[in-house]
Amino acid sequence: MPSSEAPAPPVIPSILSKTPDAPLSSLAVELDLKSALSSLPKGHLQSIIDNWRASCYMASAQIFLQANALLTEKLTKEHIKPRLLGHGGTTAGLAFAYSHTQGLIRRKGEVEGKEPKALFVTGPGHGAPAVLSELFIEGAISKFYPQYPQTEEGFNRFVRGFSWPGGFPSHVNAETPGCIHEGGELGYALAVAYGSVFDNPDLISVVVVGDGESETGPTATAWHSHKWLDPKESGAVLPILHVNGFKISERTIPGTMDKTELALLYSGYGYQVRFVDYVKQGEPNMGGNDPADIAVHEDMAVTFDWAYAEIRKIQEAARSGKPIDKPRWPLIIMRTPKGWTGPLADHGTQLLNSYASHQVALPGAKTDDAQLAHLEKWLKSYNPERFFNNSAKPDEPLLSNIFEAGLPRDEERRLGFLKETYNAYKPLKLSDWKEFGYEKGKEDVSCMKAIGKYLSDTIKKNPDSYRIFSPDELASNKLDGVFESTSRNFQWDPTTAHDGGRVVEMLSEHTLQGWMQGYTLTGRHGTLPSYEAFLGIVATMMVQYAKFNKMALETLWRGKTASLNYIETSTWTRQEHNGYSHQNPGFISSILQLPTNLARVYFPADANTSVSVMAHCLKSTGYVNLIVGTKAPSPVYLTVEQADAHCIAGASIWENYSIDKGVDPDVVLVGIGYELTQEVIAAAALFKKDYGSDLRVRVVNIVDLLVLAPHGTHPHALDEAGFNSLFPPKTPVVVNYHGYPGQVASLLYDRPHSVGRARFHISGYSEQGTTTTPFLMLSANKCGRFDLASKALELRESPFYTTNLRQADLLSTSRQQLLHRGQHRW
Repeated sequence: MPSSEAPAPPVIPSILSKTPDAPLSSLAVELDLKSALSSLPKGHLQSIIDNWRASCYMASAQIFLQANALLTEKLTKEHIKPRLLGHGGTTAGLAFAYSHTQGLIRRKGEVEGKEPKALFVTGPGHGAPAVLSELFIEGAISKFYPQYPQTEEGFNRFVRGFSWPGGFPSHVNAETPGCIHEGGELGYALAVAYGSVFDNPDLISVVVVGDGESETGPTATAWHSHKWLDPKESGAVLPILHVNGFKISERTIPGTMDKTELALLYSGYGYQVRFVDYVKQGEPNMGGNDPADIAVHEDMAVTFDWAYAEIRKIQEAARSGKPIDKPRWPLIIMRTPKGWTGPLADHGTQLLNSYASHQVALPGAKTDDAQLAHLEKWLKSYNPERFFNNSAKPDEPLLSNIFEAGLPRDEERRLGFLKETYNAYKPLKLSDWKEFGYEKGKEDVSCMKAIGKYLSDTIKKNPDSYRIFSPDELASNKLDGVFESTSRNFQWDPTTAHDGGRVVEMLSEHTLQGWMQGYTLTGRHGTLPSYEAFLGIVATMMVQYAKFNKMALETLWRGKTASLNYIETSTWTRQEHNGYSHQNPGFISSILQLPTNLARVYFPADANTSVSVMAHCLKSTGYVNLIVGTKAPSPVYLTVEQADAHCIAGASIWENYSIDKGVDPDVVLVGIGYELTQEVIAAAALFKKDYGSDLRVRVVNIVDLLVLAPHGTHPHALDEAGFNSLFPPKTPVVVNYHGYPGQVASLLYDRPHSVGRARFHISGYSEQGTTTTPFLMLSANKCGRFDLASKALELRESPFYTTNLRQADLLSTSRQQLLHRGQHRW
């Protein structure tokens, strides 16, 4: 027996605990800038600064101009877009981080002989002008969009295309080269960046987290992600917290925190914190060429070199067999003005260092002469003539060669060209699922245990391209069979560190979702299992991902990506002790609202159909797959061969449980979901006992919910002939459905002879929950066998149907008796 005095699990001391009396000021990393700057290649830093200033100019031009993008003539109101859209206040900071990432790749390539591989993730939602400008400079825009060549005409078209019908939106999206994260909903750029480097040992993901974004719950938890990062098998993330102080109309939390407070917070997360501060030197000017601007560039270049050295030190230790316990990864806190390089004020309104510069700094430039003149002065302050060959002929390059020294030599290492961001998919090596089938009728088998066994084999065959992202519920959900071939991967726990585990467990569905997105969008495969009631936490994140995926599928240069695979278990029908709070099938509704070519929802009713569906989902690409299944031991209803045919069809008649194999039915009973199907089978048995063959019952099971969708609206939807072959016209149909009845009703709505014609009745979860037994939960929601049988008889009594039964009063009497039997059981 275990000792009552067993020691507590070990906790690895942090590096900071070795110097508990050190002053708080020592938390922030200090560097010798003068010495480090002397080692930079000649002209390299100036090339980065030129890149940045050109990007700031181009970003501002995108927001304001529809013509005259090179300012080759005097700016007039006709050159201004009719609607000014975009967020200019963050562009200088994003371009600053982007240009220095490119510079780091170039510098390290010169020293190491091979340029490192980096990916750039942007959290600030509407910072696209900065990123698009950088992509134009490096050549990615022209590669992926030949209609925007690096010519004067191509540049004018590119500038006009921003926030323009048919052009680029104001936030990066799947149409943006190098992008794997769309900042439409703030909060999970950091998690996506970490997901991108899991099992990607050569990759460094630089992620800019806006200080407004940092206030979100998903971001707050994602700061812990490095604690799951094994530097032996994975790459690294370099987070940059961009503190410019303001949101749309309010200050940010980090913008009100001093250096010590910020250092304490992020040191507590486990990072080494390095501040890169813009320090005012005299009165600032527009254009980004002040001494203060040059100084902060010098600081950033040195800081990037420090961060890279720290990353390599941690990785080399792990890869040499001497991993550092609790490594403190670098974090840069970049503090620059809101509206940096733009107008200081206008008409008495402060713009620089104010929320007023968050979006469009001079919103009246189209109609106000003073603002138009101010805009022209602002744009000219960047000295665009330095960056463009205005006299270039059509076949000559538009851009000056001054950017070359700050860009990666290898075009494929430039941030917009990285293949991991758009064409990295490789299919999984998968066993034939039939090898993992079970004998029909021999013993009860948990559907989740059956899936777990198959996933365990999948992990063996794919040790570095498949992960399970799970809350702390894998064992509770009966998927712990995967631990036969793997372990957990939590680097701060010495019992699971440095072991290559494929299971990543964290009690934050937001972070898990972000990790899985970054992992799949860079070519790998993942599965997220969760309690049914709580998967809805990531509903909006899933929708945002689906929007990204929809646009990716419509973007010709993007390749395949693995599907997102969700497993819902611990469902409302099996919450014997958790009660009402754990009963919510609402995530299904979120999936059903997705574009129809993306959504897939499956309800396997036994072990064999469960493994078949899981295997299918792991092979699929481009979808959002949801598998809803029970973890309780359940009968194996179908043989392996029957399950294969059933899952291919999506729905079929279960002849063994029907009367006369379901031929010429008087009533159709439909089960969708294991427990619901079990009650359908039991209701059919009641009829067989009471009526024999006088009441001809057909039992139908649906494993693929979207077969019910109107024909032509979903790839899996049954055509009208197929639909009527399962549900003959003028035959009452009672559907026993796992989710909310309205979910099925919405699918059937446009079907002829269905909803609204007194033919279909849908039973399902109707928010009647409590702590009780599974059968009584079903009965409370009128999904039990007696409720189903009674409803079938009620429909059959209707004069709308032709009946070959004895008198209708016999049906009525039988129905009352069934209800009485059900109430007695209750």
